[in-house]
Amino acid sequence: MKEDGKGNKSQLRYSGKLLRHWYWCVLLCLLLLFLTAAVLYVNTLAGCIVGGFSLVFYVSIALLDVYYRPRVLLELIDFSQRFGGVEKDLLDGMMIPYGFVLPDGRIAWMNELLCEMTKRGKDWHKNISSVFPELTAAAFPGEGEETKVDLDYSDRKYRVVMKRIQLTEVLKGMDVADLEGSDCSVVGLHFLDITELTRLEKENFEQKPAVGLLYVDNYDEAMDSVEDVRRSMLGALVDRRITKYVISAGGLIKNLEKDKYLLVMNRVSLNALVEDRFSLLEDVKTVNLGNSMNVTVSIGIGTDNGNYTENFEAAHVAIEMALARGGDQAVVKDQDKISFFGGKTQRSESNTRVRARVKAQALRELISARERVVVMGHKNTDIDSLGAAVGVCSAAMRSGKPVHIVLGDMTASIRPWVNSLKDNLEYAEDVFVSHERAIQLTNENTVVVAVDTNRPSMVECEELLYLTKTIVVLDHHRQGADKIENAALSYIDPAVSSACEMITEILQYYEEGVRLKPYEADCVYAGIIIDTNNFMAKTGMRTFEAAAYLRRNGADVTRVRKVFRNDMATYKARAEAVRHAELFMDSYAISVCPSQGIESPTVVGAQAANELLNIIGVKASFVLTEFQDKIYISARAIDEVNVQLIMERMGGGGHMNIAGAQLENADTDQARVMLKEVLTQMTKEGAI
Repeated sequence: MKEDGKGNKSQLRYSGKLLRHWYWCVLLCLLLLFLTAAVLYVNTLAGCIVGGFSLVFYVSIALLDVYYRPRVLLELIDFSQRFGGVEKDLLDGMMIPYGFVLPDGRIAWMNELLCEMTKRGKDWHKNISSVFPELTAAAFPGEGEETKVDLDYSDRKYRVVMKRIQLTEVLKGMDVADLEGSDCSVVGLHFLDITELTRLEKENFEQKPAVGLLYVDNYDEAMDSVEDVRRSMLGALVDRRITKYVISAGGLIKNLEKDKYLLVMNRVSLNALVEDRFSLLEDVKTVNLGNSMNVTVSIGIGTDNGNYTENFEAAHVAIEMALARGGDQAVVKDQDKISFFGGKTQRSESNTRVRARVKAQALRELISARERVVVMGHKNTDIDSLGAAVGVCSAAMRSGKPVHIVLGDMTASIRPWVNSLKDNLEYAEDVFVSHERAIQLTNENTVVVAVDTNRPSMVECEELLYLTKTIVVLDHHRQGADKIENAALSYIDPAVSSACEMITEILQYYEEGVRLKPYEADCVYAGIIIDTNNFMAKTGMRTFEAAAYLRRNGADVTRVRKVFRNDMATYKARAEAVRHAELFMDSYAISVCPSQGIESPTVVGAQAANELLNIIGVKASFVLTEFQDKIYISARAIDEVNVQLIMERMGGGGHMNIAGAQLENADTDQARVMLKEVLTQMTKEGAI
């Protein structure tokens, strides 16, 4: 008991469970009073006796309460203080640094280890972020949450586990005395030393296995291009250059065949090769003993896919992808992530047609074994895609199978060709079908042929790929990470100038005496004309042989040229794109093609990109075109820059000299800035 400021005495009062205990005593006293009244009613003498005892009982209870009430409460308070001291000592002596901070970041309390770690005393109450910049108020967890933050301090690594504690809830749980608390909170901080754990994790990561395959792309061709007496020396020099490169990085290499190697290394060695951007790709080209053809290699590496067997399978996938993209590059498959390096050299054209003959026979067997053929190109079908589809359509008709070509919205560039085909009886009815009709026609007994693209997201109707198990892919673009899976037949050759050239070679071996109709030959020939820019880009011996075959089948150069003529608005738009081009980094021409009033602005943009390559000093050209709420980028190069690598950084693809990309949710100014950033970054990395 004590006096307040007014001189009045204030008393300690029971509350909670103690108060409820006192209520039960009062209730028992009342029950005793009722008992006394009942006995008095029955017998006066007995009632008086019981009443006397009850009075003594009431007086005793009152005296005990007066005497023990303050002592009981004081004992409880003393116990609470001593118990709180024990808790505080336990927290203070915890074997990990621990502390409390207020919601604004000010330190409320630290145990001895945290004081020792921060070299601050217990009376230091400044903001925790002044010691640990990572621990700001924004990083603190919300109510009922727990967050973790990793930080470095005094050459040690710590993982700070933070949990918000509501003081209101704590005070409500104190069911002994009346306490009033405000709605506030503190944040508890546990500092877990993870220095050793981090070191072990790093060592474990660095020792993860990586398995690779290295193929010499053109071993036989390079050997044939040098004198007989120097062939063994050339092979020895190439082998020494490859072996020295891998061993210097800490890897193990084993020669499997004359042009194939097995690589085994850990993650440290692989990281060294990645940081070096696989300089072997360029270094091996410098080996020269009079050979007219430079030696190129392809590398496929699988890592972080599990055990050695799974990494070896990933390496197989990676090397196949490197070869499908034209060789002279390295592909690293890290689980689902695929990284590409190199690919700056145009793949040399093979003079043999063995591969085309094998693919033609396989295609004929697949078509003959199914009841229907559905052919589709890529979205925004161009003449190369349409011409290749017409070639496959002609082959299926010769096999007596119903065949359909899937078309979406026709652009002005292909409308004359489609109308020309529809004017002939074979293409008059139900050959060109919509997406909906194609889905109705496709089942497990249908061959779906994708031409001029190998990416599922780019085909005209992606749903068809999941309606049948017999899929054929015929494409001349380099293969990317996004590819059509589980194809029954895949023929991807980046050395070919166009999909129409590829189809022309297949037709010559498809069946004895196969001949195209003149209107079919015109369409296929037009596809070669467009993709080779009138036989000026990526044209080889096989390209002219394909053109000669089409001429023998009735293709007319004059008819094709007339169809390719542009109207005045289109010609002016192309001229405007060339006139307003800017030269970026003294090497890259960038321009925007007007799209208003033009039916097929993307085609005009591609034509403008070809025109810009005629300017001296331009290594690559990029023309941006706004069409259907997207920005289309047409990229062109001659032989100095691989525009496919650039477009892949922007979500597109293609091959070394001709590539493109589509950007959504962007305007031409934003797309131009993005393109410049990619060019700048890739130049710094040495990727281009």
